[in-house]
Amino acid sequence: MTATLASLFTTAMELSGRQRFFLMLPLCLSIAIVYKAIRNDSMQRFPVEVLTLWVTIVMGLVAVGGGLWVLFRIMV
Repeated sequence: MTATLASLFTTAMELSGRQRFFLMLPLCLSIAIVYKAIRNDSMQRFPVEVLTLWVTIVMGLVAVGGGLWVLFRIMV
């Protein structure tokens, strides 16, 4: 049992590009929640502000990734 649990941390899972993108979503959401929890004055607009920050972070990462992909395609 212990060896099986240890192997989860020592062997890498093979993930496709789409799976990696979907793993990025909860990470960005947790960053948005923590940031807004620290910086927010009232909790009344908290969910809306977290959602807008989450969408902004995800769209920014998609834009940077797309720009780097285009730059890579131009150079190669």
